[in-house]
Amino acid sequence: MSRRRYATWLAAPLSPEERSELDGLSEADVFDRFYRHLAFGTGGMRGELGLGTNRMNVYVVRRATAGLAAALREQVAGRRPRVVIAYDSRRGSRRFAEATAEVLAAFDVEALLFPEVTPTPELSFAVRALRADAGVVITASHNPPEYNGYKVYGPDGVQITPEVAERITAHMAAYDDVFRVPVRPLSEARAAGLVRDVGPEIEADYLARVAGLGFRAPDDPAKGALSIVYTPLHGAGARPVLEALRRAGFARVHVVAAQKEPDGDFPTVAVPNPEEPEAFRLALAEARRLGADLVLATDPDVDRVGAAVRTGDGAYVLLNGNAIGALLLDYLIAGRRARGTLPAGGAVIKTIVTGDLGKAIAEANGLRVYEVLTGFKFIGALIGALEREGVPFVFGYEESYGYLAGDFVRDKDAVQAAVLLAEAAAHHKAEGRTLVDALAALHQTYGAHAERLRSLTLKGAEGAARIGRMMAALRSAPPKALAGLPVVEIEDYRAGAVLDAAGRPLRKLALPQADVIKVRLEGGAWAAVRPSGTEPKIKVYVGAVAREREEAEARAEALAGALVERLEAVP
Repeated sequence: MSRRRYATWLAAPLSPEERSELDGLSEADVFDRFYRHLAFGTGGMRGELGLGTNRMNVYVVRRATAGLAAALREQVAGRRPRVVIAYDSRRGSRRFAEATAEVLAAFDVEALLFPEVTPTPELSFAVRALRADAGVVITASHNPPEYNGYKVYGPDGVQITPEVAERITAHMAAYDDVFRVPVRPLSEARAAGLVRDVGPEIEADYLARVAGLGFRAPDDPAKGALSIVYTPLHGAGARPVLEALRRAGFARVHVVAAQKEPDGDFPTVAVPNPEEPEAFRLALAEARRLGADLVLATDPDVDRVGAAVRTGDGAYVLLNGNAIGALLLDYLIAGRRARGTLPAGGAVIKTIVTGDLGKAIAEANGLRVYEVLTGFKFIGALIGALEREGVPFVFGYEESYGYLAGDFVRDKDAVQAAVLLAEAAAHHKAEGRTLVDALAALHQTYGAHAERLRSLTLKGAEGAARIGRMMAALRSAPPKALAGLPVVEIEDYRAGAVLDAAGRPLRKLALPQADVIKVRLEGGAWAAVRPSGTEPKIKVYVGAVAREREEAEARAEALAGALVERLEAVP
């Protein structure tokens, strides 16, 4: 199959540069580039840039768009479907966005294209505001520079459901030969009115909604007293984040100049991921020079934000995603309670691999906590389902630095989170505390929580096969204990069942099937393992709680080490 596809591509009307990339490939390269079509699912598709059916390139983008367009033509009756398209700063993103529009136009689908790099959450907002039938954003989020991706959103502004992904995939199957996808040149499609730019009023409306989330007036002296260093890490964040902070009243914002402009090579970082301490290197240097109170970093498509906080002794402490989520939730609860807008039984939504500090905070304040599978699409979908039941939304978050407070967006939103985190920092500074002090107070009140995330990268077909063997080994011989802590229950989300430590079924799981195993241990600790849906990795998550922070940290570290060792033993 890979050889046949390779021959088809060699016979296609490629440019000289493209032909040069494909000429003389080794057998291993041919197999890896062509053994499958790049997988398409609820998260769309994501892969390394390059030619081949298992790479991200304009031809693969066209094929996915043909599947989307055919599904929309089938779904939408009596009118022309409408799709909004956004893109980030990655290599090829603008061209992939234009290719998406060209294929949509060939299927007589209207395409509304953002004229500049734009955050993913703004795309979610635009789909809803423009009453579109779907949205597409070209991004690989926080992946290394050699990746790009293609995400699809439904009319509710949420990433598509498995059922919609299956319909799109079924239509994509008609184009095993990607060179058969119909294309209408962009200039012709614009002249026909099938492709138009998204107007500036959409971003203005979005930023106005973000501004309405805060609790302090723009002229509040506490905001004027807070010094912030911000880095967009060469992504799409500079324009919207800086404007959102300005509108909120934060005047002392310093942007890292070397990382301000969009650049898909991400030349100053190894990976443009605010989860990685290395991504803060330049921002922290600037913060130390200025004595800034808060450091913020967003990823290329501006749906994740990380933070570092200056402590009383002048050192900077990086906050993980669980800590930021807990701090934001605590601040939102206090602010809404003071305004009288905190709803009894309001919804806080977290993923099953997110730590439990936020859960403890929410429940102690009369809110109901809902848990969903990993991926913000599940949070976004549940917001809509609860809305239909009359359950008000308060906050959604996941440990991987994604947060949402305003449900006018249905995906994680780093613009919202940056403004609210800055406001929380200003509030605590006015009270004589830092965010680190505020976090310590939460640990004292709700128990000391600690979490760890470990990833094993296993590339290629053999790497994927080994990840499969690791998951199979956990299911066939689950641990009876980890780091000396006895296992109480095993949640196997693929089997849809909760098991006891001996593997006997106890009850069914309410969530959809997924390739995830989570074990609950004595003393409130837990550990979970899942293959990444977007990268060639298997991920290990652990959480621990204790009376003292040092004990919780030691327990989490030991649990992560024990589980990684168990996985690495699988050949």
